[in-house]
Amino acid sequence: QVQLVESGGGLVQAGGSLRLSCAASGRTFSSFTMGWFRQAPGKEREFVAAISRSGGSTYYADSVKGRFTISRDNAKNTVYLQMNSLKPEDTAVYYCASSVHLSTRLTDFGSWGQGTQVTVSS
Repeated sequence: QVQLVESGGGLVQAGGSLRLSCAASGRTFSSFTMGWFRQAPGKEREFVAAISRSGGSTYYADSVKGRFTISRDNAKNTVYLQMNSLKPEDTAVYYCASSVHLSTRLTDFGSWGQGTQVTVSS
């Protein structure tokens, strides 16, 4: 497994943009599918986006499709989430996670970061 540290969260107005980063330790980063999940207060953690090991395939929740873009740089051991046209309902703690499977299921992701808060004001 890898150790993951997210950054880039903050407060933004509706319609604005943020870019989240997740730095991974270890030399096997390119062996993992990487995903972003989020958890709003009082709600369950939900899938946001995932990217395959090579970066050639990406997957998105319907709620963020067309607004968010996941990418990765295997040379830098980092995965990104570019978030545009943010809405108040995007407010949540965002987590990055790694999986040995090509999956979007939360239970398939074994290592998790500590999370970064994203708050979108109306």
